[in-house]
Amino acid sequence: MSSTPMAEAFESQRDRLRAVAYRMLGSHADADAEDVVQEAWLRLSRQDTATIDNLAGWLTTVVARISLDVLRTRRARTEVLLDDQPPGFVVTLDEGPAPEEDAVLADSVGLALLVVLESLRPSERLAFVLHDLFAVPFDEIGKILGRSTDAAKMLASRARRKVRATEHPAGAGRERREVVQAFLAASRRGDFEELLRLLDPEVKLTVDTPTGVVVVLGATKVAAGARPAADTTALSRSVLVNGLPGVIAWREDGTPFSVLAFTVTDGRITAITAIVDPAKLARMDLPGPV
Repeated sequence: MSSTPMAEAFESQRDRLRAVAYRMLGSHADADAEDVVQEAWLRLSRQDTATIDNLAGWLTTVVARISLDVLRTRRARTEVLLDDQPPGFVVTLDEGPAPEEDAVLADSVGLALLVVLESLRPSERLAFVLHDLFAVPFDEIGKILGRSTDAAKMLASRARRKVRATEHPAGAGRERREVVQAFLAASRRGDFEELLRLLDPEVKLTVDTPTGVVVVLGATKVAAGARPAADTTALSRSVLVNGLPGVIAWREDGTPFSVLAFTVTDGRITAITAIVDPAKLARMDLPGPV
């Protein structure tokens, strides 16, 4: 990139633009975020800068729109390729509620927030990220989404309710555990109606398999696959995954079968992230079975 006033102005915005793209695209999006920022530079280099009144605002809008296109493409094909390395999961034993629980969970709010953001619809994520994290006005967000200002506010409000799951209010850890344990018990029983009651209608299941990542959307589809998964494991143990309630499951021979992390909002599971790729499980620092 040549050292021109435009290039220098762009470089002064690069870190902020990368932060916008990273939070829009999710916890596996380092390279994607860089690509989005580079595309923003290419578009700026083709633009008559005399027509830009607010460079920071213009670049934010461009990055947001590119990121939104990426998210919509992901959702349309319901499959996202991840890096070869396991995602940034920190797995610790869940010994049950303890007085210091909230302090421990607070350390992982940043990672947990990214997990929650990945459970949002693209429009919800854009509205929340731009407004709540980067103070972009709702009228500008509405223009990016092609919606009214009031509609943008509603999207952000809906996203905010889901994100509150990362705030860990007093007693929330116990309540989330109970929801997850009820889900696991219903899976073992094959209680389809109970699974539907515990799952948010728009729940998102992301499964990291040896051949890539498969995304399943909707309570009916997630519930339908829950019993077969439960039947393949011999032993499980409650854990915390990035501060979220989770579970490790093992096969009869003691090898790890899966690591699951659950996002619970308002008493329902809104997102499940699962790693079932044996190679990635082998590289993770996991506690053993009891």
